[in-house]
Amino acid sequence: MIDFWLAAGLLLLVALGFLLIPVLRGRRVQREEDRTALNVALYQERVAELQSQQQEGVLSSTQMDSGRAEAARELLADTEGVGTERVSRLGKPLPLLAALLVPVLGFALYLHFGASDKVELTREFAQPPGSLVEMTSRLERAVKAQPDSAEGIYFLARTYMAQDRPADAATMFERAVNLAGRQPELLGQWAQALYFAGDKHWSPQIQALSDEALKLDPKEVTSLGLKGIAAFEGQRYQEAVDYWKRLLATLPANDPSRSALEGGIARASEKILENGGRLADTPVAVIQGAVLRVRVSLSADLQAKVLPGDSVFVFARAVSGPPAPLAVKRVTVADLPVDVELTDADAMMPQLKLSNFAEVQLVARVSRAGQPTTGEWIGRSQPLPSNVTARQALTIDSPDQ
Repeated sequence: MIDFWLAAGLLLLVALGFLLIPVLRGRRVQREEDRTALNVALYQERVAELQSQQQEGVLSSTQMDSGRAEAARELLADTEGVGTERVSRLGKPLPLLAALLVPVLGFALYLHFGASDKVELTREFAQPPGSLVEMTSRLERAVKAQPDSAEGIYFLARTYMAQDRPADAATMFERAVNLAGRQPELLGQWAQALYFAGDKHWSPQIQALSDEALKLDPKEVTSLGLKGIAAFEGQRYQEAVDYWKRLLATLPANDPSRSALEGGIARASEKILENGGRLADTPVAVIQGAVLRVRVSLSADLQAKVLPGDSVFVFARAVSGPPAPLAVKRVTVADLPVDVELTDADAMMPQLKLSNFAEVQLVARVSRAGQPTTGEWIGRSQPLPSNVTARQALTIDSPDQ
């Protein structure tokens, strides 16, 4: 700001120059006028003295004329170079008063209408911030200086979220919506801020904002993620899986958040199976990738040892790969025998799909405790290609070791 005030000071000096120079010139003219008047008075006094000497008979007429001519030459010599008289009709007090008021009024008007704070902010934003706190301080001052800037308010709201200040962020997102309109991404982030500000309690306002955002843009990522979180916290695991899978489909392949999202889908899927539910089937018409069809049955020797409500987990796992199941379905003993389809859509984690592995093994396990990893009886198939199209037969006939 120093160079700014230096430039302002130079301009002020120029303005004062226009006011003060005429005053200074007026003083010089006055001095010249006073000197001329003195010379004329001396001339008149000299002529009067010569006339007095002539009357007394001291000077002759010739001497009188010669003395008068000499006095006239001296007067001309003394007044030579004096310019034409210039008289200011404004008087001296008015220019001096203006010279005093110009800087005072200029400074007052600049403080009221000027933008020194914006100039300073521009200089600050030209340099990278040293910390998140410094960035927040800059953005707060920018919003104060430009309260109608939706962009500045939006960035401040995002910064508040990064600082775990969701209540402040919700206020800023609301202001951004009022300025920029009801854009889906703004509505989604406003709903997210309200959700965390309310200690993860779902409210009608959050529901309305997220519904409006998804109506405007079915792929709005913040609303999809938020609804998935709310569904998971509310133990509505299938809803969570559905929302998160929709979100996963919108993310780029190299997005760093994919792994966390896939982990959330896997946990929600496990909860569905543990609670005795079934993962929702995906219609065959929209399935892309591998499809394994298997008929699961129970051996005659085990008919009397199982209960109709015992859980049966049917899954496929890679022959050469991770031990985690690639695709899982859950039924009960009462459903047996049953036809089951395992597809890429049944993957517990999107990166572990049937179509990603050349050979798989089919497994069916009876678990009275409802745990997919342990049980009482099991049936296994031989390794088979993951792209096999024929229906496979799988019988549960052995104790689970």
